Amino acid sequence: MDLTFLGAAGAVTGSCYLFRAGGQNVLLEFGQIQGSRRDEQANLDPLPLPVKDIDVVVLSHAHIDHSGRLPLLVKQGYRGPIYTHHATRALCEIMLRDSAYIHEKDTEWENKRRQRKGLRPIEPLYTRDDAERAVEQFVGIGYGERCEICPNASIRLQDAGHILGAAIVELWLSENGVERKVVFSGDLGYRAAPIMEDPTPVEHADLVLMESTYGDRLHRSFDDTLVELGEVFADAQRYKGNVLIPAFAVGRTQDLLYLLDEHFDEWNLSGWRVFLDSPMAIQANEVYAQFRHLYGAKVFRERSDRPQLSNFAATRTSEESMALNRIESGAIIIAGSGMCTGGRILHHLKHNLWRSQCHVVIVGYQPHGTLGRRLVDGVEYVRLWQHTIKVNATVHTIGGLSAHADQQGLLDWYGAFADRPPVCLVHGEPKAQRALATELENRYTADVSLPRLGETRQL
Repeated sequence: MDLTFLGAAGAVTGSCYLFRAGGQNVLLEFGQIQGSRRDEQANLDPLPLPVKDIDVVVLSHAHIDHSGRLPLLVKQGYRGPIYTHHATRALCEIMLRDSAYIHEKDTEWENKRRQRKGLRPIEPLYTRDDAERAVEQFVGIGYGERCEICPNASIRLQDAGHILGAAIVELWLSENGVERKVVFSGDLGYRAAPIMEDPTPVEHADLVLMESTYGDRLHRSFDDTLVELGEVFADAQRYKGNVLIPAFAVGRTQDLLYLLDEHFDEWNLSGWRVFLDSPMAIQANEVYAQFRHLYGAKVFRERSDRPQLSNFAATRTSEESMALNRIESGAIIIAGSGMCTGGRILHHLKHNLWRSQCHVVIVGYQPHGTLGRRLVDGVEYVRLWQHTIKVNATVHTIGGLSAHADQQGLLDWYGAFADRPPVCLVHGEPKAQRALATELENRYTADVSLPRLGETRQL
């Protein structure tokens, strides 16, 4: 039995791990690598085995950095099952289709450029047809059900508290009468999140793969985060500007809509108009409403996918989205993408970043190489569609709204393991991983390693 780290080793995107046991090949995740154009070229790197030799795929949750290359796998010939939670299957039907559309449009623009230079056209990473076929291969299961996924391998999903359907994956592997249990944290949520339940503690494992996104920091207290958000809206109202919130369509958007309703009077939001300018987030709301039994918060109206928020409007069409650019004051615009790497938020940044009265609220992790990260780091100018734009807007980073556990949350989750199993830290940048490794070693005398990309470990 062995494990090969094929993604998210010393990085936070492209999650992918290959297990071999008893003649079976189990692929855990096949996420898209996100960041700079150069980083994304690695999405086409081949796997270390033929696609036809993969027996089964397991997916922890719907975010594209975990699921985003599954249509490529199907395009390359994979015909087996993809096991995941029922809600994740429903979300991936939306998210993978959207991802495919973006790949198709980006390739269309690139091929126009290549045609002018006399270069051969290229193919998109995958198409919407590939995404549809991939979702057809999904097999939905619930939390807490142990399920045999192939000979010598079974799984059980537990609630990770990250986004709807997000799972901790318990994976049992056997070979020659020997069984090993690997626990993959997936992306862990933080305790007392606005909507999702707390991550489920797990007591036993032979090896833990644990995310480390925020392994080097503590989030602000949630009470402080709420005060900070209220101050942002008060400042924006005082200076008569708009508030732009680049938000992930799944998870962060629903948290924001819930909080805006819960603190409507406290934040004096009656004079604002709240626009959800993301077709994918609007569809994700429908899934969150469908699976409302998985969380306790009242986000939506009874038997409806419309948020409780009274001054809410969903802008579905391009024309409705473009009309928002004529609003100079009083608009809270929630739009994708959450890392400012594409989508409608770029148009709103183009029309607002140069305004000193504008406020940009960053509410999620921004990897190196993304426009969101450059804004967080204080860049003075950005380029959008060959236009250079001065960043006069005030940029706020609200770390307390992250859907990821902070260092303390990660330590607490590991602390539930009774046998203090060895830990491989994944899904984190090196600085965060080193800090978390030190804390795990000091607090629990844990055996911690930081695997390299392509490294194979015997189980």
